[in-house]
Amino acid sequence: LIRFFRILIVILIIAVLTSRSQLYSGGRLESVRAYTRALEFDYVNWTLDAMLGKVEQGSLGAMRYVSSDSARAIVLDYLKVVDESQLLQWEIERVYSDPAITDPATETKEKIERLQQVQAQKHTLAALAESTLQAQISHVVSELGLGYLGQPVPPLLYKVTELPLSLIVSPREVIRQDANISLDPEMDMAQIITLENEVANGLDVSTLVTRIGGVGVYPTMVAQSTSLPWLAETIAHEWIHNYLT
Repeated sequence: LIRFFRILIVILIIAVLTSRSQLYSGGRLESVRAYTRALEFDYVNWTLDAMLGKVEQGSLGAMRYVSSDSARAIVLDYLKVVDESQLLQWEIERVYSDPAITDPATETKEKIERLQQVQAQKHTLAALAESTLQAQISHVVSELGLGYLGQPVPPLLYKVTELPLSLIVSPREVIRQDANISLDPEMDMAQIITLENEVANGLDVSTLVTRIGGVGVYPTMVAQSTSLPWLAETIAHEWIHNYLT
């Protein structure tokens, strides 16, 4: 198993390094990256960390000891915790953005404490929920014949994570994606607007920084969501990128 994952790690690093979205002109790409290089997402480190986490999950084999009813309950409990986490984060942000509130730290103290508890619970449930959905979707994939000897190839692995932003670059006179560069998801709105304007004005192009739903690296990146149908569809969609590759 360890040897298998070592081989996969080598393959995925090669894939990441050779599959970046690029402008049709190499020189033009470097012109855009002159603005984005310090803000670009680090796929290699993220992928290595995610793969090591999956190796640890696989070595524990927890899903072999969980009944189908318990697995279903784990996923539903995880989605409830995600929902509460998102609601608390929204309420805290709303307080801090209200100029009428003079002491937002005191105002949000209880919510922040509860958020910390919820995030710890979410972290505990996330690995089991991911393993459950991986196993369930893998079963469907195998039934569709998209595998080898009854198993998906490559194994269906995903990780819920904060996804990179995407800088889309297009000519001004036509709607066309000439570049799609992944950026640090921690960028705030002021940084996003500044980057869009700098690239647009500096290179005479149209620009847009936008969020995405998933990334077909390996393991695949999937955005956090409280919608089980959306989550299952996105996991399967992103795995199909790996399968077709």
